Amino acid sequence: MEKVVKAFNELSLEELVEIYQLRVAVFVVEQKCPYQEIDDLDKYAVHICFRENGKIQAYCRVIPQGVLSDNVHIGRVISIKRRCGLGTQLLNAGIEYAKDVFKAKKIIVEAQVYARKLYEKCGFVQVSEEFLEDGIPHINMELRV
Repeated sequence: MEKVVKAFNELSLEELVEIYQLRVAVFVVEQKCPYQEIDDLDKYAVHICFRENGKIQAYCRVIPQGVLSDNVHIGRVISIKRRCGLGTQLLNAGIEYAKDVFKAKKIIVEAQVYARKLYEKCGFVQVSEEFLEDGIPHINMELRV
């Protein structure tokens, strides 16, 4: 499995299309949640993925401080192969990047409730009540580093 870390302007058109196809397939089609999945945050984010045989197997984006808040945010966390540890490996890669490059003191995620245990396994704690985002139950979670 190869880890790839790129800023938006470093992504090839093929990589960007593959990322968007994956995110729409999961967050819009699979979860039956029509919303504007592609947003301007991608321009500011660092995109981390794990590739195998030329295909993305896991993906997330890391948004630096000053874009959404004074903290680093990790989002769009996807793992094609589920319940095999790849999501944890991906999330840890995002955390390490946030700490090492962005010098994060706190990392924020807006987690789908069903994925709470994944984030807790990586040290995140719930800091909000459950709320609906695009019809899906979410919670805010944070990791202090």
